[in-house]
Amino acid sequence: QVRLVESGGGSVQPGGSLRLSCAGSGITFSNYAMSWYHQAPGKERELVAGITRAGDSTNYADSVKGRFTMSRDNAKNTVYLEMNSLKPEDTAVYYCRAVHFLRFGDYWGQGTQVTVSS
Repeated sequence: QVRLVESGGGSVQPGGSLRLSCAGSGITFSNYAMSWYHQAPGKERELVAGITRAGDSTNYADSVKGRFTMSRDNAKNTVYLEMNSLKPEDTAVYYCRAVHFLRFGDYWGQGTQVTVSS
């Protein structure tokens, strides 16, 4: 059974930081490109960041460049999203996604809420 479990969400003031984690099980983690998405109330789910299978390349949405950093530890089957200088517009549910490099599987986690408010 494939599972992606996000953690680390919460409430923080503007300018604060959070570190999200996504732990995978039931898959050969290193065969999957990983990404983070977020979805704000009433809006579509949007790509925030992505990372290659080996972790040697990342990409970011323009809105988070310079503030968010995505990384992965294949030995721990985990990806991370370090979020700094958080803004109220970062408020959303954050989801991780795993896509097999040959498209054999495409999986989502259940999401973790991030709220940025004073």
